[in-house]
Amino acid sequence: MELKGVEILLVEDSPADAELALRALRKQNLANKVHHVCDGAAALEFLFATGAYADRGIENTPKVVLLDLKLPKVDGLEVLRRIKTDARTKRIPVVVMTSSREEHDVVESYELGVNSYIVKPVDFEQFVKSVSELGLYWLLLNQPPTLA
Repeated sequence: MELKGVEILLVEDSPADAELALRALRKQNLANKVHHVCDGAAALEFLFATGAYADRGIENTPKVVLLDLKLPKVDGLEVLRRIKTDARTKRIPVVVMTSSREEHDVVESYELGVNSYIVKPVDFEQFVKSVSELGLYWLLLNQPPTLA
Protein backbone atom coordinates (compact mmCIF):
# COMPACT_ATOMS: atom_id res chain seq x y z
CA MET A 1 0.00 0.00 0.00
CA GLU A 2 1.17 3.52 -0.77
CA LEU A 3 1.54 4.98 2.75
CA LYS A 4 0.98 8.55 1.52
CA GLY A 5 -2.65 7.65 0.74
CA VAL A 6 -3.47 6.36 4.23
CA GLU A 7 -6.59 8.00 5.61
CA ILE A 8 -7.32 5.64 8.51
CA LEU A 9 -4.76 4.25 10.93
CA LEU A 10 -6.26 1.16 12.59
CA VAL A 11 -4.43 0.31 15.82
CA GLU A 12 -5.79 -3.08 16.88
CA ASP A 13 -3.99 -6.10 18.35
CA SER A 14 -6.86 -8.57 17.96
CA PRO A 15 -6.66 -10.20 14.52
CA ALA A 16 -10.39 -10.99 14.65
CA ASP A 17 -11.40 -7.40 15.50
CA ALA A 18 -8.99 -5.99 12.91
CA GLU A 19 -10.43 -8.27 10.22
CA LEU A 20 -13.99 -7.27 11.15
CA ALA A 21 -13.05 -3.59 10.98
CA LEU A 22 -11.34 -4.03 7.62
CA ARG A 23 -14.32 -6.00 6.30
CA ALA A 24 -16.67 -3.21 7.38
CA LEU A 25 -14.48 -0.58 5.73
CA ARG A 26 -14.26 -2.68 2.55
CA LYS A 27 -18.05 -2.71 2.47
CA GLN A 28 -17.91 1.10 2.24
CA ASN A 29 -14.99 1.04 -0.25
CA LEU A 30 -12.69 2.60 2.35
CA ALA A 31 -10.36 -0.33 3.09
CA ASN A 32 -7.74 0.62 0.50
CA LYS A 33 -7.06 3.75 2.57
CA VAL A 34 -6.39 1.89 5.84
CA HIS A 35 -3.07 1.02 7.42
CA HIS A 36 -3.27 -1.53 10.25
CA VAL A 37 -0.71 -1.88 13.05
CA CYS A 38 -0.88 -4.39 15.89
CA ASP A 39 0.64 -2.51 18.82
CA GLY A 40 1.11 0.93 20.29
CA ALA A 41 4.82 1.15 19.47
CA ALA A 42 4.14 0.57 15.77
CA ALA A 43 1.35 3.19 15.88
CA LEU A 44 3.77 5.78 17.28
CA GLU A 45 6.42 4.86 14.71
CA PHE A 46 3.85 5.30 11.94
CA LEU A 47 2.46 8.60 13.23
CA PHE A 48 5.85 10.16 13.96
CA ALA A 49 7.61 8.66 10.91
CA THR A 50 10.30 6.83 12.88
CA GLY A 51 11.66 3.28 12.96
CA ALA A 52 10.10 1.13 10.25
CA TYR A 53 8.26 4.22 8.91
CA ALA A 54 11.18 6.68 8.90
CA ASP A 55 10.86 7.25 5.15
CA ARG A 56 7.09 7.90 5.27
CA GLY A 57 7.08 11.63 5.99
CA ILE A 58 5.27 12.91 9.09
CA GLU A 59 3.26 15.45 7.07
CA ASN A 60 1.23 12.57 5.54
CA THR A 61 -1.04 12.16 8.54
CA PRO A 62 -4.13 9.96 8.51
CA LYS A 63 -7.54 11.63 8.63
CA VAL A 64 -8.48 9.55 11.67
CA VAL A 65 -6.93 7.04 14.07
CA LEU A 66 -9.09 4.12 15.27
CA LEU A 67 -7.37 3.16 18.51
CA ASP A 68 -7.81 0.18 20.80
CA LEU A 69 -6.78 0.84 24.42
CA LYS A 70 -5.54 -2.58 25.46
CA LEU A 71 -2.41 -2.87 23.30
CA PRO A 72 0.94 -4.61 23.65
CA LYS A 73 4.23 -2.66 23.95
CA VAL A 74 2.64 0.78 24.44
CA ASP A 75 -0.95 1.00 25.68
CA GLY A 76 -3.61 2.99 23.89
CA LEU A 77 -3.82 5.75 26.51
CA GLU A 78 -0.10 6.45 26.10
CA VAL A 79 -0.49 6.49 22.30
CA LEU A 80 -3.37 8.96 22.69
CA ARG A 81 -1.31 11.08 25.10
CA ARG A 82 1.60 11.26 22.63
CA ILE A 83 -0.69 12.14 19.70
CA LYS A 84 -2.51 14.91 21.54
CA THR A 85 0.58 16.51 23.15
CA ASP A 86 2.62 16.83 19.96
CA ALA A 87 1.97 19.92 17.81
CA ARG A 88 2.46 17.88 14.63
CA THR A 89 -0.31 15.38 15.43
CA LYS A 90 -2.63 16.92 18.00
CA ARG A 91 -5.31 17.81 15.42
CA ILE A 92 -5.65 14.26 14.10
CA PRO A 93 -9.03 12.93 15.24
CA VAL A 94 -8.70 9.85 17.44
CA VAL A 95 -11.58 7.45 18.00
CA VAL A 96 -11.06 4.95 20.79
CA MET A 97 -12.66 1.62 19.87
CA THR A 98 -12.28 -0.70 22.81
CA SER A 99 -14.00 -3.40 24.80
CA SER A 100 -13.31 -1.45 28.02
CA ARG A 101 -16.35 -0.01 29.75
CA GLU A 102 -14.21 1.13 32.70
CA GLU A 103 -15.13 4.66 33.71
CA HIS A 104 -11.47 5.45 34.36
CA ASP A 105 -10.61 4.66 30.72
CA VAL A 106 -13.47 6.79 29.40
CA VAL A 107 -12.62 9.77 31.63
CA GLU A 108 -8.88 9.60 30.98
CA SER A 109 -9.43 9.26 27.22
CA TYR A 110 -11.51 12.44 27.15
CA GLU A 111 -9.07 14.27 29.43
CA LEU A 112 -6.31 13.40 26.96
CA GLY A 113 -8.33 14.79 24.05
CA VAL A 114 -10.01 11.80 22.39
CA ASN A 115 -12.61 12.81 19.80
CA SER A 116 -14.91 9.84 20.43
CA TYR A 117 -15.02 6.79 22.70
CA ILE A 118 -16.85 3.72 21.42
CA VAL A 119 -17.27 0.40 23.20
CA LYS A 120 -16.97 -2.39 20.63
CA PRO A 121 -20.27 -4.17 20.16
CA VAL A 122 -20.13 -7.91 20.81
CA ASP A 123 -22.59 -8.63 18.00
CA PHE A 124 -20.90 -9.06 14.60
CA GLU A 125 -23.48 -7.12 12.57
CA GLN A 126 -23.52 -4.24 15.04
CA PHE A 127 -19.70 -4.10 15.03
CA VAL A 128 -19.61 -3.98 11.21
CA LYS A 129 -22.29 -1.28 11.18
CA SER A 130 -20.43 0.81 13.79
CA VAL A 131 -17.13 0.69 11.91
CA SER A 132 -18.81 1.46 8.58
CA GLU A 133 -20.50 4.50 10.04
CA LEU A 134 -17.27 5.64 11.69
CA GLY A 135 -15.38 5.41 8.42
CA LEU A 136 -18.02 7.30 6.49
CA TYR A 137 -18.32 10.03 9.10
CA TRP A 138 -14.61 10.71 9.64
CA LEU A 139 -13.60 10.45 5.98
CA LEU A 140 -16.56 11.99 4.20
CA LEU A 141 -18.58 14.18 6.58
CA ASN A 142 -16.11 15.56 9.13
CA GLN A 143 -14.42 18.83 8.14
CA PRO A 144 -11.03 18.95 9.84
CA PRO A 145 -8.79 22.02 10.03
CA THR A 146 -5.87 22.12 7.64
CA LEU A 147 -2.95 20.43 9.33
CA ALA A 148 0.00 22.79 9.46
